[in-house]
Amino acid sequence: MNGFLNVNKPTGRTSSDVVVFVRKRLPRGTAVGHGGTLDPEASGVLPVCVGSATRLFDYIIDKRKVYVARLKLGVETDTQDATGQVIAQHTVDAGEAEIRAVLPRFTGNILQVPPMYSALKRDGKRLYQLARKGESVALEPRPCQVDAIEYSGHEGGDVHVLRITCGKGVYIRTLCHDIGRALGCGAHMQSLERVAAGIFDIENALTPAQVDAIATAGRLQEALVPLDAPLAHLPLVRVGDRCRHAVLNGNPLRSAWLSQPAPQVEAVRVYLNDEFAGIGAPQPNGDVKFRAMLYKPGDNG
Repeated sequence: MNGFLNVNKPTGRTSSDVVVFVRKRLPRGTAVGHGGTLDPEASGVLPVCVGSATRLFDYIIDKRKVYVARLKLGVETDTQDATGQVIAQHTVDAGEAEIRAVLPRFTGNILQVPPMYSALKRDGKRLYQLARKGESVALEPRPCQVDAIEYSGHEGGDVHVLRITCGKGVYIRTLCHDIGRALGCGAHMQSLERVAAGIFDIENALTPAQVDAIATAGRLQEALVPLDAPLAHLPLVRVGDRCRHAVLNGNPLRSAWLSQPAPQVEAVRVYLNDEFAGIGAPQPNGDVKFRAMLYKPGDNG
């Protein structure tokens, strides 16, 4: 059983909790992992890698993600989200117009200071472990890419909704915190939902209850997204039947065997005729070496 399961993670569960939940509904010994962590109090799209898909994690993790965040103005917390202790409260004079006016400052290539309550390490210890002990360390700003921030509405009081499109490494709660500082009233992230991660979107995500029902009916394989579906951003190369033995053994594929020259990029999709065979790395001489050989006869994964 190989592929990706698009799970709608509920709040209150860790990404690892979801992996364990799925693993218990798969044949014993099936490899399972997740394709990008969501904080326990966040909800939404969590791609779960099943079987051979666990070997493709590095090729899907950096893809575009879309979040819906609720921005609570006037209140700052030590965790920058609703789970933390209130550390400051301010009068709010900002509304939709003011929020829209500052959002361009936080799009594009920006610098962001990671929050103390994060899984980053300093001297071998997680920052959140230090923060829980009341310790603080000086952190350098890190570059990250925020593709777009859209103002999506006012939910009453001082709560506003933002839709954020970004890549890997952006802390949405820090973004909310920094927007609050720019507005002069402080803010924190009240809630967060990931509505898309690469090709996986919330409309097609399965709740744990739906996953359980499908597994009980013996139809979990039907719910898996094919191995190559999230990899369309990678160029492809194709070989024919005469290369079947080389593919099965994970041998390098000679340039003369390829249906078209391999582009000089970091990674390509490799197909044996129309069947996805794995990920290859083009070589300077035009050959392609397998990085992940996934082909099994009769398995279109």
